[in-house]
Amino acid sequence: MRIHQQPAYVLHHRDYSETSLLLEVFTAHHGRIGLIAKGARRASSRLRGILKPFQRLLIGWSGKGELAVLTGAEQDGPDTALIAQALYCGFYMNEVLLRLLHRHDPHDALFAAYQDALQRLHRDATNEAVLRIFEKHLLRELGYGLVLDRDIADNTPIEAQAIYDYTVDRGPRRLIHPELNRPTEGIRIRGASLLALMQESLCDPAALRDAKALMRAALARHLGDQPLHSRKLFRRVGAAPAVETMVETSIDKAGC
Repeated sequence: MRIHQQPAYVLHHRDYSETSLLLEVFTAHHGRIGLIAKGARRASSRLRGILKPFQRLLIGWSGKGELAVLTGAEQDGPDTALIAQALYCGFYMNEVLLRLLHRHDPHDALFAAYQDALQRLHRDATNEAVLRIFEKHLLRELGYGLVLDRDIADNTPIEAQAIYDYTVDRGPRRLIHPELNRPTEGIRIRGASLLALMQESLCDPAALRDAKALMRAALARHLGDQPLHSRKLFRRVGAAPAVETMVETSIDKAGC
């Protein structure tokens, strides 16, 4: 099989031999694939400055099976390098995709959501909101979409002023007497926060806090117990506390 001019992003790369790289890439129409970039480590290779994370590429490859051979790559669009807090967010998204996506499983809509998240991070959008929205799309594309628009008890629309008990594998159920602060089966969350997440309008700090808790619990079911390397990176490079707190909202208790 030979593929040409496929939009893609590099999720991860590592040395494969003295002269080559092993790539994990996320493509627009073929999902996550593994590639060998022959000769990419040579000083004379034009690929050395191209095969980097967060930069949209047009790539080609040949072969089938778990590893194909990269036949070409070129930058597609302006440089979209991430810096500071946005960089750590990008590392987190890449690692979650590597953990949760199977190779050769197309996710066209998720590719679009990932690309949109990178562009928003590059434009210095509110990083925390970008992550929450990306996680929502990720769960939906994997078949684990969250119920955000209705009460599972009676199928009535979510009411902004109400308080709900959200069980991740089922959805939200309105609390009749929230003022009693009785223990809940799931996550205690405001209706306004569910609607804000559904509408992808996480401007309110309270809605962001609620979305953090919900996404933390939802991702924990799928990431398992193995820690994400992202956290180790944050600690090793001495990431600012605000950055670590922001990203940990998605990875704390989510096997990281």
